[in-house]
Amino acid sequence: MPHAGGDRDHRTHAGNKVVEQAMDAVMIAVGEETGGLDSLLDKIADFYEDEVAPAVKALTSIIEPIMIVVVDIIVISMYMPISKVDDQIK
Repeated sequence: MPHAGGDRDHRTHAGNKVVEQAMDAVMIAVGEETGGLDSLLDKIADFYEDEVAPAVKALTSIIEPIMIVVVDIIVISMYMPISKVDDQIK
């Protein structure tokens, strides 16, 4: 049974971007009032860095094979005419 507050609210709002942005705004306001803005901004940056890093890794792993195929096609398309000219010269 969840206690009043934390656990239930955390599960309810997990992944909700509007709530995350509102929490960021509240944290910034509290940091300005208390004089601890730099540490709160570091915590916000760490949170978003941890969130973005896996997405970037996944995107990179998808794009890398596609780029290899594209570069291969470009290289082959450049060497095909050279090969044909070489055959005509012989």
